[in-house]
Amino acid sequence: MSVKVRIPTILRTYTGGASEVTADGATLADVLESLEGAYPGIRARVLDDAGKLRRFVNVYVGEEDVRFTSGLSTPTPDGAQVSVIPAVAGG
Repeated sequence: MSVKVRIPTILRTYTGGASEVTADGATLADVLESLEGAYPGIRARVLDDAGKLRRFVNVYVGEEDVRFTSGLSTPTPDGAQVSVIPAVAGG
């Protein structure tokens, strides 16, 4: 299944400046693996050393925050939009 992945500015150094790329996979974990194959190093910016989503990175499949659905097991249907969004903090 092919999905479109929106890449935040901070990670575009991995995608050669592309703000949106295509990846394959039936789940978010598969999509991240596909991204890693095409853009080495990008998965480590999204996942921590334990293989979990980093605390300050939000990932959406469609309009759903995967932290409130099935996490890395969230299905990614063909044509889905995956968005990687760094959390913004400040005071």
